[in-house]
Amino acid sequence: MIRAGIDLVRVERLAELDPAIRARFIRRVFTPAEQAQADGRDESLAGLFAAKEAVSKALGCGIGQISWQEIEILRESSGEPRLILHGAAKTLADQKGLLQWSVSITHEGGMAAAVALAAGAEA
Repeated sequence: MIRAGIDLVRVERLAELDPAIRARFIRRVFTPAEQAQADGRDESLAGLFAAKEAVSKALGCGIGQISWQEIEILRESSGEPRLILHGAAKTLADQKGLLQWSVSITHEGGMAAAVALAAGAEA
């Protein structure tokens, strides 16, 4: 079984947020490790946001059944994104038999896009 999710985000959406709303949004959506790696850069945050949305789509649930921080995207030393699922997101992936994941993030022309692929056996 292979599942896929994709998402596209305008980078400027983050830059346009009121600073107080932006700070609350960042704390709610991104783990402390993600925040540290992104270092406040709108392009990085938009890419992570798109990746989280893509993963939730591959899980078949969207955000709501799982929370933003249960999907964590960290960057390897090579720059490759690494997915770590926590809590309900991990439980759902296990229930669906989704054992292997690949996430790709790209930025171009003020947009950030991400694709998430999951593979496994039918649960």
